[in-house]
Amino acid sequence: MLYILHITGPDGPGITRRVMSALGGVPILDLNQSVIHQSVLLAMVVRVPDRGVIESVWSACDELGMTLTTSVLSESDYEAWRVAEGRPRYILTLIARTLTAERVRVVAEALADRGLNIEVITRLSGRPAIDNGRAAADSNGVASVEMAVRGELADAQDLKSAFLEISREHGIDVAWQVDDAFRRVRRLVAFDMDSTLIQHEVIDELAIEAGVGDRVAAVTESAMRGELDFEASLRQRVALLAGLSEEALWAVGERLNLTEGAETLVRNLKYLGYKTAILSGGFTYFGHMLQERLGIDYVAANQLEIIGGKLTGKVVGSVVDAQRKAERLEEIAGEEGIRLEQTIAVGDGANDLPMLSRAGLGIAFHAKPVVQASADQKITELGLDAILYLIGMKDSERVEDAGD
Repeated sequence: MLYILHITGPDGPGITRRVMSALGGVPILDLNQSVIHQSVLLAMVVRVPDRGVIESVWSACDELGMTLTTSVLSESDYEAWRVAEGRPRYILTLIARTLTAERVRVVAEALADRGLNIEVITRLSGRPAIDNGRAAADSNGVASVEMAVRGELADAQDLKSAFLEISREHGIDVAWQVDDAFRRVRRLVAFDMDSTLIQHEVIDELAIEAGVGDRVAAVTESAMRGELDFEASLRQRVALLAGLSEEALWAVGERLNLTEGAETLVRNLKYLGYKTAILSGGFTYFGHMLQERLGIDYVAANQLEIIGGKLTGKVVGSVVDAQRKAERLEEIAGEEGIRLEQTIAVGDGANDLPMLSRAGLGIAFHAKPVVQASADQKITELGLDAILYLIGMKDSERVEDAGD
């Protein structure tokens, strides 16, 4: 006879041992245990020869001060449940500044409406403190939970659209990934630089230094209207910087601010053994400054020609554009013996989309709506270190720098 056993009560050492002793040698067909605060839930499916085994478990639970509930499970129901485990499995990661019941509800509703079932929920972020009798903001102002979801997904685009709408209305990010082996073995992360790894558009900063901010902005606007492609617009803007001193480049580099969470993210990626790259339509001068600061492995960007300590207004060699960024991602993966499915790409602009689409996991970071809609995933609510949640890393597993 098959039984489902649910054992709940105060947590403590020896509970599992005592229950298993009461069960003896009976087969366990399924087993799960979790603890929240100081309460434990131990659940299992067992095949028992007679009711006497269940009575032994009742006695053990009485000794432990635990509550036991039992239900009989028919073999046909068990078989249907076992077969259902073969359905596709997904990982949903919910990310926000704070976790509320309403935010969980709307996500759960979107899944239930599409016949998808949440099997396990795990908190990834640290637990919030209590301040003056009320729950304070979540740990470090961030909150994330991971849901293991199973079911047949009829329309992936429909679900993505639903998540985008939820994100807009409720101020959360919802990441949806197939739960396959590649999700658990990512090995390379490539970053766009301007407005992704740093908070600035460097060419605008250089234009201010050169006193041509308005003229550079006009070229940028022309490119955004589709009148110029990226290469043409880049060459026109760089030409306006002719005569700017190398000292000005250094001054701009010194005042560049990293994006929230950038140092934490890269530090933990390195700890986990990831390779990292900057793939940017910006400039190598600043990419190499960031490489030294953060310990980035690869840099691919545009090289400004400097002669006699001044910019000539030219770019050396071929321009690193959207296509070249995507190609360089593939090249680095090949050099490192990494499959593209194991790569992550992060960017904010339309010129990042080829790179994002080619990576195993493409993330639109604080991007415009058109980029968010095209990329696999998006992060709009938190900093770059939220990417650690997308690879399943808990706050408690992070490494911190002593100087932070």
